Amino acid sequence: MIIDVRMENVSGCEHIPDESAIHQWVTATLSGHKKPMELNIRIIDEDESATLNHQYRKKNNPTNVLSFPANLPESLMLPLLGDLAICAQVIEREAIEQNKPLYAHWAHIVIHGSLHLIGFDHEDDAEAEKMELLETKILASLNFPPPYE
Repeated sequence: MIIDVRMENVSGCEHIPDESAIHQWVTATLSGHKKPMELNIRIIDEDESATLNHQYRKKNNPTNVLSFPANLPESLMLPLLGDLAICAQVIEREAIEQNKPLYAHWAHIVIHGSLHLIGFDHEDDAEAEKMELLETKILASLNFPPPYE
């Protein structure tokens, strides 16, 4: 699995996990799915997150993670899974507001975004419950607390 992690304009965020931790979380999430895979993860600031969120979701605020599945024709046979755009400032703020350990919240958001890349969603209650249970299971396998308590 190839995971390219890039940081863009995130000065002032001192608690961004290192690339090996992010790789571990993505690998735990995607194990058992088609291989080989490539995905790009950009750690971005609130301005870029707000711009992307407006452009792709018509929402006027930054968000913790945006997932962009590759959706390539199968005939291309490329291993690209997609891209994640993760906003460091939003994750830090949410962890404080929700009284969660920052590192655990980072893991949760990386896992959450990675699940979106393979088709999971939370548009209705049944989908949300299925996705939340899987997130909780993956986080527990990595010794993190349940994210929804």
